[in-house]
Amino acid sequence: MEKWTQEQYAARLVEMKQEAHDKQWLYIEVNAKDFMEECEPGVKNLNPCCKAIVAAMLEGDGFIVEPKVRSKIAGALTVRFYVDNLDPSRRTYAEANAQ
Repeated sequence: MEKWTQEQYAARLVEMKQEAHDKQWLYIEVNAKDFMEECEPGVKNLNPCCKAIVAAMLEGDGFIVEPKVRSKIAGALTVRFYVDNLDPSRRTYAEANAQ
């Protein structure tokens, strides 16, 4: 079985955000290690998982845990996604925080 791609993780994040929005939740928090384990039990595939999480961040979303070193602690990456406004016109986190 092939490992998930960043695109597969991204698609699952979109589903999770929509499900939470439909339940009228304000936000969801996603931890990279837990998300990877949920999507691919027993598989080590943090790089595309983390990339998908960070790429899915929109303006207003935030890091709960932002590892400063890319290594084994990458699994600690935890992001709060606000799901009350899933408008596709929202700027990405990177666009909103560009210097």
